[in-house]
Amino acid sequence: MTTKGFTTCLWFDGQAEEAANFYVSVFKDSSLGDTLRYTEAGPGPAGSVLTVEFVLNGQKFIALNGGPEFKFSEAISFQIDCENQAEVDYYWDKLVEGGGEHGPCGWLKDRYGVSWQVNPVRLTEMLKDPDQSKADRAMKAMLQMHKLDIAELEKAYAGE
Repeated sequence: MTTKGFTTCLWFDGQAEEAANFYVSVFKDSSLGDTLRYTEAGPGPAGSVLTVEFVLNGQKFIALNGGPEFKFSEAISFQIDCENQAEVDYYWDKLVEGGGEHGPCGWLKDRYGVSWQVNPVRLTEMLKDPDQSKADRAMKAMLQMHKLDIAELEKAYAGE
């Protein structure tokens, strides 16, 4: 048996097209794909958006207008690995724009309720350090933050 890969499907209540356009505007290496519309067969109003395909940094997604039955939760999130503080700031600011929510430890919810982890790659390196005291200091500092601050994490890691 062969597979053609995986596509993440995000369930929206009427905002699929708006959300797809928003995400494509945030991520630089992104594009919109096909849009399918409901027909007379339903269950949505004929002509309204059923799905919108889009790609963010090489990852395929489908935004589905499925209705009000399901909501997003933090049980599923998307992690953005950032190379520097400028990237952390960019993604954090863009994704909370328009009604998103700041969360703890580098987590946030965007205006649609989708959870994101805006993670500096450097933090992961610190947490993997075999010197457990350094890793613990970085972890404790991270647990006190909302948007992650690499300079402050580095200070904690170094014991300053």
